[in-house]
Amino acid sequence: QVQLVESGGGLVQAGESLRLSCAASGRTFTSVFMGWFRQAPGKEREFVAANAWNGITYYTNSVKGRFTISRDNAKNTVYLQMNSLKPEDTAVYYCAAESVRRGIGLPTTPSFYDYWGQGTQVTVSS
Repeated sequence: QVQLVESGGGLVQAGESLRLSCAASGRTFTSVFMGWFRQAPGKEREFVAANAWNGITYYTNSVKGRFTISRDNAKNTVYLQMNSLKPEDTAVYYCAAESVRRGIGLPTTPSFYDYWGQGTQVTVSS
């Protein structure tokens, strides 16, 4: 059974940092996209960052320069380092992964991904 389990969320003050982890089990994801999304109360799930199998990364504009996505294939884990956090970053953060490399579609959309974690809450106070 494939599972993605996020951890590392919490309550921080504006300007502080957090590192989210997403540990995968049941299979490896070395050859597909993995991504992070977030969803604030009353809002739709939005793209945050994605990491391709070849190391290419994508970020939404609001986090560029502050967030960094990376993966450790040996640990089957993807990370999201979040620096200079702002109150508007407050949301539940979800990890996502493709099941197979399709080579089509946009890795910035939720429908691109087949597996999802349960989410981890990030709250940034002002």
